[in-house]
Amino acid sequence: MRIISGKHKGRRIIAPKTLPVRPTTDQAKESLFNILRNHFNFEEISVLDLFAGIGSLSLEFASRGVKDLTAVDNFTGCIKFVKQTAEELELNIDTIKIDVFAYLESSPRKFDVIFADPPYDYEAEDFEKIVELVFDRDLLSENGFLVLEHSKHTELPSHPNFKESRKYGAAVFSFYEKG
Repeated sequence: MRIISGKHKGRRIIAPKTLPVRPTTDQAKESLFNILRNHFNFEEISVLDLFAGIGSLSLEFASRGVKDLTAVDNFTGCIKFVKQTAEELELNIDTIKIDVFAYLESSPRKFDVIFADPPYDYEAEDFEKIVELVFDRDLLSENGFLVLEHSKHTELPSHPNFKESRKYGAAVFSFYEKG
């Protein structure tokens, strides 16, 4: 994995092979950030990275200037890796080891961008639960985005806040907007 842009552009990040992750591909990540760059000034937003894994998206956001960044994962090894890497690169990423659903149910904060990259074998109902929690608990700022990464084989239920989906190889980003 590499950081595509920003302060640490081109920096390779090598994660231990023992971590149970499937990082977002560089091509898909670059496309996602091109979309988000057209909607947000990264230095002025707050970001929540759910199912953070090795922190591919968190590190990219931080490298591009996001200062209010929270990475959530339930796997201790992943959280330790993200925290250690952020410290080495002098990036401010708040790491939290907790179940994503428990975090969403208890978080008092609002975010401008919430990115969720659950395992590709999640059921449609699990994705639907993420969307419902984000919107029922009002966790997005006005005009904020929820972005779900999922397999091209996953059919997500319709939701009134759904905006669009973009496919990049085997990955699909589904965008939901508040506003």
